[in-house]
Amino acid sequence: MSWRGSTTIQDRIFASLPYLLPLTSSVAFAGSVLQEFPALGNVLAPLLFPVVLVYRTVPFASLIVFFALFFLVVRNEKVPHFIRFNTMQALLVDILMFVFDLILPILGRADSSNLLVVALSSSVFLGVLAIVVFSVVQSLRGLYAEIPTLSEAVYMQVR
Repeated sequence: MSWRGSTTIQDRIFASLPYLLPLTSSVAFAGSVLQEFPALGNVLAPLLFPVVLVYRTVPFASLIVFFALFFLVVRNEKVPHFIRFNTMQALLVDILMFVFDLILPILGRADSSNLLVVALSSSVFLGVLAIVVFSVVQSLRGLYAEIPTLSEAVYMQVR
């Protein structure tokens, strides 16, 4: 619901762009899914190539982008609420990716002998993919992507 005013096409596009960050972070968990569905990799590769290129060439690029989005977009009252909401939601999903990135190596390597890690990795990737697709579609429609618990945390951060 667009309760803070109407959104322009430009606002809708800018609101959907931050979701590239958690999608890029989730690719590390996509190994077994992309082996089973290589067409998904063909769809994701053109979307994620520019972001991955920047992340690999610039040291600490992901950290710089994270803090730039947080301080320049989320905390900037001049940016429309719709863009700030979606940016903060994408950043929270990216934080969840970081937490999973810390936890899963403790459980072991994601090879065919460790089914628990493969299942968790695949679930994390598919969950983030679902969140990103849903949020981008809702953003392009000009609607707030209401994800239980996550959106409530976003509303606490974005005034």
